[in-house]
Amino acid sequence: MAAPKFRLQFDPAHGQAVDVLPGIQRVTAPNESAFTFRGTNTYILGKDEVAVIDPGPADANHLEHLKRVLDGRKLTHIFVTHTHADHSPLAMPLKEHTGATIYAEGPHRDSRALHLGEVNSLDAAGDREFQPDVRLKHGDIVEGKDWKLETILTPGHAANHACFALLDRDLIFSGDHVMGWSTSIVAPPDGSMADYMSSLDLMTQRTESLYLPGHGGRLEKAREFVRALRAHRKMRETAILSRIRAGDRTIPEVVSVIYRDTDPRLHGAAGLSVFAHLEELVQKGLVHCEGAPGLGSVYEPADRQ
Repeated sequence: MAAPKFRLQFDPAHGQAVDVLPGIQRVTAPNESAFTFRGTNTYILGKDEVAVIDPGPADANHLEHLKRVLDGRKLTHIFVTHTHADHSPLAMPLKEHTGATIYAEGPHRDSRALHLGEVNSLDAAGDREFQPDVRLKHGDIVEGKDWKLETILTPGHAANHACFALLDRDLIFSGDHVMGWSTSIVAPPDGSMADYMSSLDLMTQRTESLYLPGHGGRLEKAREFVRALRAHRKMRETAILSRIRAGDRTIPEVVSVIYRDTDPRLHGAAGLSVFAHLEELVQKGLVHCEGAPGLGSVYEPADRQ
């Protein structure tokens, strides 16, 4: 299967409400970076009584833009796909301004317990102040005046990640689980590659063909894209295992070969992704290291032990 075709053409129209589909608007936060692309997408769902999906980072300008766009409408629900700092911090200010109820899988947490001496390199990216009013379970349906959202729990990028399917509209708000501009960062212990792959498998079983992601533009032919994304991840795993069998022993050695054509600014994130794959390869018994897997571990093929 061909690798996913990433789509980099996207006009964020910062500060403006963009009509994406009937009854759905997008306001993109001005937090562009190598990791957030053109910024975090906040979606407004409904007409007179509306919901917000992913209110965005703690950015005063974005908050004011949302207040202006929402003026004259009643905000009843705030949904959060996950609690990274570019998605959830404005949930509470919006709640205080409007009285809306906050819905999410739960507060921020790591995907697993930290090993002895381990540091979560993405700890600062987590919104550990976040607390939802309503904790959602897989399959929960929340209904507003003009819409119904089904909760799809998709851990991996973050332990509490959830996507939301807009029932009767062939559409999923996919957060950072599936995006058209790039693969998602999966970095233990913040995230888990095993969980992420299982969540991709779950999405292949869905029928929706259109995704609205947390960053970048709409993703059409989404089912085909998810299958290609899953195959891409499996090929990456195979490439990493091949490098270990060829003699690479550390994560920087693997990154220097596999990601040699990648922007050097992203090599740190690439190393976290390689770590996630190596952690899963250790769990599968294909790779070995002394003690628990870590960013600084020395890895060897298990068949040489």
